[in-house]
Amino acid sequence: MINLEEIQKLSKSTPSKIVMLVLDGLGGLPHPDTGKTELETANTPNMDKLASQSICGLSHPISPGITPGSGPAHLALFGYDPIKYTIGRGVLESLGIDFDLKKDDVAVRANFCTVDSSGVVTDRRAGRIPTTESSKLCEALNEIKLSGVDLSVVSVSEHRFVVVFHGDGLGAGLNDTDPQQEGLAPLKVVGSLKENKKTAALANEFVEKAKDVLSNSHPANMLLLRGFSKLPDIPEFGELFKLGSAAIACYPMYLGLSKAVGMKTFKCISVEDELSTLDKLYEDYDFFYIHIKKTDTHGEDGSFGTKVKEIEKVDALLPKLTGLKPDVIVITGDHSTPAALSGHSWHPIPLLIYSQWCRKDNVHSFGETDCASGSLGNLPAVEIMPLAMANALKLNKYGA
Repeated sequence: MINLEEIQKLSKSTPSKIVMLVLDGLGGLPHPDTGKTELETANTPNMDKLASQSICGLSHPISPGITPGSGPAHLALFGYDPIKYTIGRGVLESLGIDFDLKKDDVAVRANFCTVDSSGVVTDRRAGRIPTTESSKLCEALNEIKLSGVDLSVVSVSEHRFVVVFHGDGLGAGLNDTDPQQEGLAPLKVVGSLKENKKTAALANEFVEKAKDVLSNSHPANMLLLRGFSKLPDIPEFGELFKLGSAAIACYPMYLGLSKAVGMKTFKCISVEDELSTLDKLYEDYDFFYIHIKKTDTHGEDGSFGTKVKEIEKVDALLPKLTGLKPDVIVITGDHSTPAALSGHSWHPIPLLIYSQWCRKDNVHSFGETDCASGSLGNLPAVEIMPLAMANALKLNKYGA
């Protein structure tokens, strides 16, 4: 894998345009009755047509066998080594809602959840309570006082919110309290270094006080914390690839991720709005990242059929994208979220790259099985951006 310093030397600015469409959690597993994944089950004539004109394959976000979080998976799609460069979930959520995060702040992503009388988690997402309800709960939690630090609790969307600790001597090397499955109790926060121990004690104090605040609030009668983090030092995407870049998304975290790497962000309310925004911005930028959230949501909810319908919805709208005639189109996911597992998984993700310069293969259907026979083979997701740049004729020759 070529490093970013060399990519920056090779990159050049040209009028050609790249559109990267990311269907979150796109990859799936075969349904036991049909042997087909969600993507293979969906009626996707537009993606299939594009696949027949493209070069296809499968990608691994991190490494074979490793189940990725959304943050590192997206960093890999943007060309960053996800092991070297990390952006914590708390920072991503905070930036996504335009929270004014300071250098010394520690931010953490939180979920409202449901626990039973013994403190065991019965629903990690509290039934995806509406934002109007979670906002009121966040206002109540924001009244919690901790010794030696200030606290901000801000609603994000549905059951999700952000907690930010403001103070001196805080560290972010802490574990999550989310046990990642129902039937277990939330974990205690633990810190190894001195500053981490201080933050861990504050986080545990916050959780205990929050438990009292939420005790009569069903189904959101407890919370889970994930991704304690501080602002990272990361090179800007636009400077590395010499691109004017626009990120178009509905969900705050992905806007936050894009903002963290220096993209201009545009918040939308639906897939239709996202593609209309692409059309409006098309002349102003040369790289567009478009994020589709609900494919992942339905996978996490274990809803095979609803995930199929969401894929079909995106496919029906695809002509709004292809009709702009981008020089390069990339369609893939950040990770797999099979409905059978109701969560992220390690399975590789279908990938197509369209341009007039690609060597077209014999793939005629955009799905896991067909893409596995594509000419791209199984490649690390971090290599997708250099391929997109090359197909857009935005890379100079390496060496003499």
